[in-house]
Amino acid sequence: MAGGLVALFDDVAVLARAAAASVDDIGAAAGRASMKAAGVVVDDTAVTPQYVHGLAAEREIPIIRRIALGSLRNKFVFILPAILLLSQFLPWLLTPILMIGGAYLCYEGAEKVWHKISGHHESHTSVEEALPDEKTIVSGAVRTDFILSAEIMVISLNEVASEGFWSRAIILAVVALGITVLVYGVVGVIVKMDDIGLSLSQRPGKGVARLGRGLVKGMPKLLTALTVVGTAAMLWVGGHILLVGTDELGFHVLYDALHHVEEAVAAATGALGGVLAWLVDTLASALVGLLVGGLIVLVLSLTLHRRKAHASGGTGSHGPDRHVGGTGSQQPDRYAGGSGAHRSDQHPG
Repeated sequence: MAGGLVALFDDVAVLARAAAASVDDIGAAAGRASMKAAGVVVDDTAVTPQYVHGLAAEREIPIIRRIALGSLRNKFVFILPAILLLSQFLPWLLTPILMIGGAYLCYEGAEKVWHKISGHHESHTSVEEALPDEKTIVSGAVRTDFILSAEIMVISLNEVASEGFWSRAIILAVVALGITVLVYGVVGVIVKMDDIGLSLSQRPGKGVARLGRGLVKGMPKLLTALTVVGTAAMLWVGGHILLVGTDELGFHVLYDALHHVEEAVAAATGALGGVLAWLVDTLASALVGLLVGGLIVLVLSLTLHRRKAHASGGTGSHGPDRHVGGTGSQQPDRYAGGSGAHRSDQHPG
């Protein structure tokens, strides 16, 4: 009897160790998958606050909560089942689909760069003008999120394509939930940070008041920095996806050339070789992303956007609601004069 109990405990211990190892593997795989989607995540975080621009302060968090729930629905109801079935029955399509997503990232990044250097920005309504109702705001944000979420999930899937079906499902579910909580949690903090700063600035303590004023003044800079980092990350991730994808499809010239340069840099720079080789890969990927994205921007500007501008009477407005924030130039407005009429008398620009 005692021997049977010992054997049972041994079996339980073995199963527990196996389960723990499995959890560790899933966590590590989810982490790797999430890192590859960093460009989309940062861009999503930078853009989403624009959807509550100009709204009453008490409605900001409820709307962000509704957008977050829509994002979870996008990922778990539509995107996750679709890509799992695709990876199971048509895995050869993953690389072309991933490259399409990479090209879209390149286009997004290059368009933001073009808007910045050309001085052209999307026209936008003033705070005094009527804002869309909350249902319209949420539906537009959720549609935008669908594109970004699809990119995140396909990029993540590519990192765990060799795992079994159920492992892929669990890992991608963890990625979907974790990234959604991260993005919209950070967005919630961002949109309320000026309120927190304003409250602190009115406290009697000099140090606390100075901190509050610093938060209010610092939010535009934070959003601008997020936009710059997001743009760079999109070009880098998109370009790298295209380089790896062309290599997997049999066109080895570009990827092999970059690999040889990385090896030469690593060999010639000693202890810093690994870091410098990574920088070479990152810069080369970003350059490829900028070139490919610039070409797409040029083609669309000469075709689709021109037709839309002509049809709308030459206003030049061609961007979807994805570009509410444009290149980031409009983002400081959210904080420079408060988030709408309800704060403009408190800290006017």
